[in-house]
Parts: sequence; C-alpha cells; structure tokens
Amino acid sequence: MENTFRAVPAAAAVPPVVKVPPPRAASLAEHAVRYAGERHWDVLPGAWLEDGGGVLRCSCALPACDAPGAHPTRPDWHGQVTGSAATARRLWEEHPRASVLLPTGRLFDVIEIAEAAGCLALARLERSGPPPGPVAVTPLGTLQFYVRAGDAPRVPGLLRQTGWGQAVGDLRTRGDGEWVAAPPTRVGTRGSAVRWVRRPVPGPGGMPEAAALLPALAYACAQTREV
Repeated sequence: MENTFRAVPAAAAVPPVVKVPPPRAASLAEHAVRYAGERHWDVLPGAWLEDGGGVLRCSCALPACDAPGAHPTRPDWHGQVTGSAATARRLWEEHPRASVLLPTGRLFDVIEIAEAAGCLALARLERSGPPPGPVAVTPLGTLQFYVRAGDAPRVPGLLRQTGWGQAVGDLRTRGDGEWVAAPPTRVGTRGSAVRWVRRPVPGPGGMPEAAALLPALAYACAQTREV
C-alpha cells in the first residue's frame, strides 16, 4: 500500500502588528514659538506647576499664590516679553516648564466673565452676532473674550452708558500691564489647562471691539446672577 503524501498549504503569513504611537503633544515651548512666529503675538515665560509631594504647587513657592503656574517670575517681566519666534525658543529652552503668558494691552485686551455667563453670551453672539474673536476657557471657571487692544479702560464707562453697570460685578478686564495664560498652560493646583473655545483665526484680522460684545456679555452676566 502506497503512502499518499499531500502537501499541506503553508499558513498565510500574518503581518506583524505595527503599533502607531499617539501623536506627541506639542510642548509649551512649541506653543510659545507658534504664538510668536505664526500669530505674531508677544509671549512671556511664566511660573509653572511643580509636584510638592503629591500636591501641585506653584514654582514661586508662595503658599498664598493667587495664580499658581500662571504669573510672571520677576517684577521686571516686561523685559522678557518677545514677539520673536527665535527668542521665544531660547527663553523656553532655558525654562522648558515655563507657562506661556500673553501680555494684554498690546495686540489685544481681554474681558473675563464667569463660565456660565460666558457660555450664554457666546451662544447669543454666535446666533445673532456680532461674531466674537478668540475665546478661552480657564480652569478657574471663567471665559476670556479677546477684544481690541486699548478697549479695557473704556469698559466701565461703556457699561454705565448702557445701564448695565450694576449688573456685572463679576466682569473683569485685562489691559495694559497685565497678562493672561495662553492655552495649553496649566493653571491652578488641580493642574487643568486653559483651552480655546474659539481659536484665533489664522492670518491678519483685528479683534472685535469691546463695545460690540458688551451688550451680550452684560446681559449674560445679569441673567446668570438672577438664577
């Protein structure tokens, strides 16, 4: 009896599983360089958050720091402000954990209101206009509306003219000599980051006037205070 041998087909080769690493998050240094180089915004390196035995604390080491991880590191901080991408890269190479701060009063001012009011105002503006400019949300429970530089000092008078002066006690402006933390800087002892709700539009284009946004912002502040 002859033995019959049948060829057994070789198992199909299984291609190796290639694990694609997730995209690397851009460092604060890269964000600072982009703000300066692509947006042409001035930037400033600030304090940062450190692990203090399981508890986040500001690098300034002040127990009563009122802006953990998001304030200038020296009194003469104006000398560190730069609009050069190359200088920004050098500054953050020296301090890679430094927060990214944006000086106000130069290319824009900021109007800051409580998050609940800010969301209501933003919905109102996007529905009926005028269109807002960049808007950021902070871990401290506020929304920041970017407006034309030089408008911050005019806001109290504009509110009085429109009759909203007494209804918006929690509205704050940031203008000349102040700053805001730029996304994705981490702010506060919980370590959460500032985020864009409405990103800056690439290319030239001015910020909206504060006077155009104030009716919606003031109305939202008044509505949420009554709730």
